[in-house]
Amino acid sequence: MLNKYARAFFTRVLTPFAAFLLRLGVSPDAVTLIGTAGVVAGALVFFPMGEFFWGTITITLFVFSDLVDGNMARQAGVSSRWGAFLDSTLDRVADAAIFGGLALWYAGSGNDNALCAVAIFCLASGQVVSYTKARGESIGLPVAVNGLIERAERLVITLVAAGLSGLETFGVPSWIGLLLPIALWVVAAGSLVTLIQRVVTVRRESAEADAAAAAGTAAVAEAPEAAAPGGPATPSEGGTA
Repeated sequence: MLNKYARAFFTRVLTPFAAFLLRLGVSPDAVTLIGTAGVVAGALVFFPMGEFFWGTITITLFVFSDLVDGNMARQAGVSSRWGAFLDSTLDRVADAAIFGGLALWYAGSGNDNALCAVAIFCLASGQVVSYTKARGESIGLPVAVNGLIERAERLVITLVAAGLSGLETFGVPSWIGLLLPIALWVVAAGSLVTLIQRVVTVRRESAEADAAAAAGTAAVAEAPEAAAPGGPATPSEGGTA
């Protein structure tokens, strides 16, 4: 849901900036690479140290590259399969860095093995949720379901909670630090529900597609018999060559 409405809003907002980068000669692929590098650096440098506020600020600044690069490609008329592939692949890298950085914190100074495991589950389930849709579409299925928590929801819930939790270092009461653990549990549960939704959808769509294919094969097999009920024609004895 967030992916549908927020993307449309920020695309309009970032259109002038995308046009400015094009005038400077920056390519969409370069923006994709720089944005991913910034997200990875922010997540793996700040989060393992417990600097959630500054880590979130850094990640947020770079995560918008995911909208800018596509906007640039459309404005320049250079949208391509390669660009779409690169963008999707690096999205997975960025997501892994965010949850990996949180897992490193809880495995180290955060000293909470349970939350470390939850963060790892969020990392893995997010990858699998994306894979189920991509794999389903690759075998010709529409995978007509969005699911409870998609990438946009995962990022917004996690980053907002992480940023607010980081305010504890600025003197905000310590209870605010509970927001991040709660967010991780919510994302983990929502990702599991989304995964189940997509698997069930692919199972249903594949059964329908297989049934339609079987019916089509049966119809083709019956067609020759219906077209020639009297058997094959033979040339007359008095005909000429």
